[in-house]
Amino acid sequence: MSTSLDGYIVGPDGGFDWTVPDEEVFRFWIDEIRGVGVHLLGRRLYETMLYWETAAEDPSLDDAGREWTALWKPLPKVVFSRTLSEVQGRARLASGGLAEEIERLRAEPGEGDIAIGGATLAAEAAVLGLIDEYQVMVYPVLVGGGIPFFARNERQVELELVETRTFGPRVVYLRYRVAR
Repeated sequence: MSTSLDGYIVGPDGGFDWTVPDEEVFRFWIDEIRGVGVHLLGRRLYETMLYWETAAEDPSLDDAGREWTALWKPLPKVVFSRTLSEVQGRARLASGGLAEEIERLRAEPGEGDIAIGGATLAAEAAVLGLIDEYQVMVYPVLVGGGIPFFARNERQVELELVETRTFGPRVVYLRYRVAR
C-alpha cells in the first residue's frame, strides 16, 4: 500500500490523490501483481478498483493501463464487506472471517502470493499476525491525519529489511519481512 511520510494512507478529507503513481511506479506495480495469486480487499478499495473491471473500454487508456487491466481483471479477489450483497468480475464476497479465509486460501493449490489491500483489512490481518511481508510505497507528503497505515493498537513486530528502491526524486519503496 501507499503511505504519506507521516504514516497515513488516506488524508483527513478522505483523499489519496497524492498516491497516483507516475509511470515508473505504475510499471513496478504491474510487475508486482504478476506474483499475486489472489487479492483480498476491503469494501472501499474494492469500490475504488472497480474501474479496472471495465477500463479496457476506455479509449484514453494507455499501454500500461491496458497491461494492468489484463492482469487485474482475471485475478481472483475476495472482498470483505458488511454492506455489499454482490460483487463483480472475478471477485467473491468473503464467506468467513479474515483468518479463516486466509487459512482456506493457503490450503488450496495454486501459485502466487496472497495480497491484502485496504487499511481496515490490513490492520486486522496485522493484529491477527497474518502478514508475512509489508510492502510500503512512501510518498513525500505530510497529510496531518486520516487513516493510518499501521493500526495504532498493534503489538510490537520485529521486521527485517528485504528491499528498498527509490523512484525518481519522490517515492521510496520499502519491503520488510516479519521476523519469525
